[in-house]
Parts: sequence; structure tokens; C-alpha cells
Amino acid sequence: MYPGNFVATTPDKPAIIRPATGESLTYRELDERSIRLAKHLRTAGLQPGDHLALIADNDLRVMEVYWAALRSGLYITVVNRHLTPEEAAYIVSDCDAEALIVSAGAASAVDTSPDAYPGVTHRLAFGGQVPGFDDYEEALARHDASPLGDQPRGRDMLYSSGTTGRPKGIKPALAVGQVQDVPDPYTAVFAPMYGFDDTTVYLCPAPLYHAAPLRFCGTIQSVGGTVVLMDRFDAEEALALIEKYSVTASQWVPTMFVRMLKLPEQTRAKYDVSSMKVAIHAAAPCPPEIKQAMIEWWGPVIHEYYASTEGAGATFIDSEQALSHPGSVGRDGVMGIVHICDDDGNELPTGSIGTVWWEREEHPFRYHNDPEKTAKATHPAHPTWTTSGDIGYLDDERFLYLTDRAAFMIISGGVNIYPQESENVLTLHPKVYDVAVIGVPDPEMGEQVKAVVQLADGIVPSPELEQELLDYVRDRVSHFKAPRSIDFSDDLPRTPTGKLVKHKLRARYVPAVG
Repeated sequence: MYPGNFVATTPDKPAIIRPATGESLTYRELDERSIRLAKHLRTAGLQPGDHLALIADNDLRVMEVYWAALRSGLYITVVNRHLTPEEAAYIVSDCDAEALIVSAGAASAVDTSPDAYPGVTHRLAFGGQVPGFDDYEEALARHDASPLGDQPRGRDMLYSSGTTGRPKGIKPALAVGQVQDVPDPYTAVFAPMYGFDDTTVYLCPAPLYHAAPLRFCGTIQSVGGTVVLMDRFDAEEALALIEKYSVTASQWVPTMFVRMLKLPEQTRAKYDVSSMKVAIHAAAPCPPEIKQAMIEWWGPVIHEYYASTEGAGATFIDSEQALSHPGSVGRDGVMGIVHICDDDGNELPTGSIGTVWWEREEHPFRYHNDPEKTAKATHPAHPTWTTSGDIGYLDDERFLYLTDRAAFMIISGGVNIYPQESENVLTLHPKVYDVAVIGVPDPEMGEQVKAVVQLADGIVPSPELEQELLDYVRDRVSHFKAPRSIDFSDDLPRTPTGKLVKHKLRARYVPAVG
């Protein structure tokens, strides 16, 4: 399904609302404007299988561009607007984009020099003028909104968040069929799982260049619901919007839960969140104590899924299961079967920690322009098993527990240490606003475990506070896993979706080579 299916039944219903500006798009407007853009792209010479890139802030027109691509058989790559122009240009070039659409609100990520984006033959800008780009509204005005005769379904081709290095493009195969007939994988799986339908009001507090927010907004519009789009996450504003729009569904990352839980009790109590039927979280591990606190506050509406941009597989867990299996990210079986393997690819017994591999009927993805990375993500003995590099274990009931990413593992004195456990503990300390645990060079041990802490407002760093935090961790985890030292920082490098960009943090401590 897609938004055009609802023009006949609910043409004036909001498909998306942007509270920060008061703007909205009805289903008729979203359908007509995406048709006009699709016609413009065809006139510009784009054919099914070609690529369109988008650099934008959280603007309603992102979904117009998204649906124009999906009803034209195109790949669409939405680029992180917080990147530098050079970083963004790498993705635009790497995805082989022939058209580039940008928003004036994301101009800081756009290279406006005449020789930028050599492979791009067509450029549009909305929300204001951007040098070197044609006007988006003028382009749409040159085409009518009469129905398209042929609408092959396109796909997104998104990039990993680059938390451990340069972003990687994940290219799925195009579906065969028309956009109105062929459901996308997210709608097929998540709509029935979470009860999404035309009564759903979905709050999106995250940036649309990230996989889950973009795909979930598309899912809600595929079933006729309404998206409430925040410009950026703010803990109290999110609660206010839940009450104002009687939000029934939402998606979060654990960092957002932490920010809301750390609001003063009187602030939290001001807002009615009883309309919420399903609050989904993903993208990063959630400390069990944080999840339990959210369930106590919002009720048993908290659901988690574990997946990746690659789409290798997914696990799912509801509130009841989370309370009986604290720390688990759920069971497999819906989208792939989990296998835990050692470094040589040998399957490990239940309870053993190793790399998480997903078994599917077909290989679900490939890294664009990088067969070597695709090969590394493919099991040497099983060509349909893939991994995104996570480390974890299965219990006797096949509930999966993640210990960390392989790239984040610290090797100290020959012992493998996963920093997530210490991070989870420090996150709960009332004086801590944010924390990352990393390995830094140590002449004797190879690496030493260090915590980098951003303190809560009004808290002043001191040697005494460092010792207090160290003791707090050591009382709760094995001493060999605990940080040896703590540095205090004004901020930590996180993506707007809450993921720590650890390679940038480690660069502060590891001397550059060459």
C-alpha cells in the first residue's frame, strides 16, 4: 500500500504534521505533490533503478521526495544533514546519485561549488534558495497531478551511521511490481505486529535521514495514519505532543528514554500519555533498569526490536517478556534465525558469547561499491548468513542478549571487555548526563578502560567525583570490566538518533598515524 490508496477515502486527513511550524500535508496533497515530482524526475531522464539523493532537515517535503522516488522505481538515499559538505558529497557520489534535492535548512551540509557532485545532472532546493540548485516549487508547478500510468516500486538505499568508520551504503534489490500492489518490508512486518492502521497517530522524534524514522513514517502513511514530525527531540516537548495529538504510537532510542526519565517528577506528571498503545525503541541497547522505569511510567506498551540498516534480521520483545528476561532484545524467528559463532565461524553452544549471525532464505543485502565489506559480512560457510558485527549470546529459550559491537571491544591484558555494561551502570547515576566507555592505549595492558562522562547540569567535576563514579561502577560490575579512570567532557559525539560515534571519541586519545 501507499498514500495514494487513501485519496479516495480520506483525502483531507493529515498524512503528516509538523508542530514546530504548524504545517501539514493531507493525503491528497502528499499524493499530488509526489506525482508532480515523479513526473519532473522522469522528464529529467531518471529511469527505474536510478538513484536520487536527499539532504534535508525534518521537513514535510522529505516525505514528498520519498514517495516520488518509491512510485518511480528509484533508489532514494537520504543523507545525514549533520555531515560536513565533504562527508555528504562522498555519500552522494558513492550512491551514484543522478539527482540531488536539498533543503535550505540543511545547507551547511551542501557543497555549492560549481564542480561539486560531478555525477549529479539535476539539482533542486526547497525551503529557500541554495546556490547552484533550481527551485523545487517551480519544478513541481511545471507538471500536473494526473495519475501516473506506471508506478514501479522503488526502495531506499541508506547508509550506516558511521559510528565505527566511514558510512556504508546498503543496497537491497528492487521489488517487482507496482507501488500500490507491493508492500515494503517494514509495512509487511511492523504494521500487523504493532497494530498500525488508519487510526494510528505516530510521533517521530528523530531525524528522517535515519533508517527507522524514515521507514516507520513511510509505514504509517502506507496504512493511512498520521505522522507527527518533531524538528528535533526535546524531552518535555515530546511529552506535550503526545498529549496534544493523542499519540498512539511512537519510536525512540534509549537515550531519549533517559532524557525523559531525568526530567523533574513534577514535569513528567504534567502530561497525559495514556493514549500511547505502542512505544517502540531500537537502534541501541537499553539498560534493563531504564526499560523497567519506562514500563512503570507508561505501562506495558514498551516494545523493542533489534535490527540494523542492513536488514540482516530482527528480534522482537514486548514489555512482559522484557521484565521476565531483563536485558534481552527478544527472540528470533520472524525475520531470520540467529546463530552465535566464534571468530572462525563455528557455531557456539547456548550461553556462549560470540558474533551474531542471521540466517535468511536469501542474502538480504550488499554494501554498495564494496564487495570486500559484503564478503566480510557474509558467513564463510553459509552464503545466506550475514552479520552487522554485533556480539551477544542466546539463552535456553532463544532470547538474544547483546554484549556490544565487535568494533567497541576493549582488549586489556589479553582479556576481552565489552564496555556496554559499565555504560549502562553509569547512565543511571543521577550526576551523569551522558557517558561513553572506550579503550585507550596502555603501555603495559595494551588498552585501558576509560569512561568519558558528561555531567548533569550544575554538577562540577572534581577528583572526588571521579572516585565516587568509579566506586559506583565497581560496586555493580566486575572490577576488571570497570573503568580505571574517568575524564569529564562538555559533550560526547552522538548522532541525533543517540548512537555514540566512538571512533571520533577514541581519536582524542589515539595518536594519528602518518
